[in-house]
Amino acid sequence: MRLLMVEDDDRVAAALRDILIRHGFTVTRAAGMAEALEAIDETVEVVLLDLGLPDGDGFDLCSSIRALHDVPILITTARADLRSRVHGLHMGADDYLVKPYAVSELLARIHAVTRRSRVARQSNDSAGRQVRSLGLVIDLGRRVVRKDGRELPLTRKEFGILEVLASERGLVVRRERLLSQVWGSSWGGDQHTLDVHVAAVRSKCGTAAIIETVRGIGYRLGGV
Repeated sequence: MRLLMVEDDDRVAAALRDILIRHGFTVTRAAGMAEALEAIDETVEVVLLDLGLPDGDGFDLCSSIRALHDVPILITTARADLRSRVHGLHMGADDYLVKPYAVSELLARIHAVTRRSRVARQSNDSAGRQVRSLGLVIDLGRRVVRKDGRELPLTRKEFGILEVLASERGLVVRRERLLSQVWGSSWGGDQHTLDVHVAAVRSKCGTAAIIETVRGIGYRLGGV
């Protein structure tokens, strides 16, 4: 996932960049408003925006980005007052996180805003869309999987795993993202849950190759 980090403090930016890279993000850093506007394009999947910028107002940058792109924007700032939080959301931010924050909360909020964005896009784009792989037809519009014309008895979460992998066909999807998107707040914290469901999908599809394991990272759709 490509992330644009707008942060003018070199020390903070370096530490946060290392953390994000370790969690699978591709990070582009902009130190100010001008750099951010130059860096933003359709490949950016989420923006982390600090409000204290040397060459402009962070709220204005938020508004400018929102006017150009529908990318999720997460404001991260030391401004904790209610007026700033409300203003940021009115200017187009999807979420607002006050510094200092726990890394786990930052990651959870990133996954939450990107998940909502993907769900919205999928609802608009997936009607009638089908992904074919290894003799299987993954129908994202009807939310079913067929093999030789027969609908397979996948549960909602089993289909959800295939749906995420099919939407990112050819790319590795991290375990954390699958758990976040498929289970949401209902996940109880047991990582083994995902492994069990992946095994069930492979079994019902009749081929283990439909989901490839990328050790230490996550999974991707097989046959591509």
